[in-house]
Amino acid sequence: MPVPAADLQRWYAASARDLPWRRQGFGAWGVLVSEFMLQQTPVARVIPHLEVWLARWPTPADLAASAPADAVHQWANLGYPRRALWMHRAAVEIHERHDGRVPRDVDALKALTGVGDYTARAVATFAYGDRHPVVDTNTRRVIARAVDARSQPGPPSARDLAAMDALLPREREPAAVFNAAVMELGALVCTARTARCDECPIRDACAWRAAGYPDTGDARRRQARYEGSDRQARGAVLRALRHSPSGSVALDGLLDGWPDPVQRDRAIDSLITDGLAEAWAGELRLPGAGHSSSSASRGLTYGSDSPAYDAEAARPATA
Repeated sequence: MPVPAADLQRWYAASARDLPWRRQGFGAWGVLVSEFMLQQTPVARVIPHLEVWLARWPTPADLAASAPADAVHQWANLGYPRRALWMHRAAVEIHERHDGRVPRDVDALKALTGVGDYTARAVATFAYGDRHPVVDTNTRRVIARAVDARSQPGPPSARDLAAMDALLPREREPAAVFNAAVMELGALVCTARTARCDECPIRDACAWRAAGYPDTGDARRRQARYEGSDRQARGAVLRALRHSPSGSVALDGLLDGWPDPVQRDRAIDSLITDGLAEAWAGELRLPGAGHSSSSASRGLTYGSDSPAYDAEAARPATA
């Protein structure tokens, strides 16, 4: 049985959260920034950072005119700070290639640093209203249950887009609403831990419910433990740099009390490799700190995986 779009859209109109990027006139740049921030980060943490970010850099040109160090510093504790560098580089590319306007075409969006297939489709759909299937973790779970009678989705694949495309209304505006409604259903009602079927607007069409809620297994990727990890060490180094008034700290003695000196050195080396820090004259500093934005952005290393980052796999189920 197909997912009843009308029932889902009525539920969404009455129950959707009032999120900044859903408001009229929010703009494509705001949507793009929000999608960068929502990668592996829950909504509640993103909103205050998003508001401050857009107040400081309301256009791509504004961010492009700042040094990469400013972006890393403003990123604060959002986690996965390479996203800040990728967003800075994407702003430079939008400014230089697209006259400062976020492109509408999915391929043009995917050509921007740090923009994967999910983010490109999300911007084209939610900012410009074009018809594209947009598939995140929540969407995949709703489809797995309502259509495939599975308790949890399998690993992401190209089939996910085809499955969502088959459900989408043909008209552009209803399709955009349907995309958002399925995500919201997965975030609020059909969650990974609990399926609140009594609240679900499509429960009568749900194949998993009709099958008696079979446990079909869970192949979701588990995130590695943060405590004691290299990620924690990297975060501690960046925190020290952000809290330094000059944006730099002497390498000799940086995190001198860290319990694992080898891990500390590995974290520093990896930050330099990823372009999140620079070693200079015995100090470690944020990238481009103390330089003009034009000279700082040229030739900066943004990480080997930045051009094709896949946000879909990383977007949290709590989004």
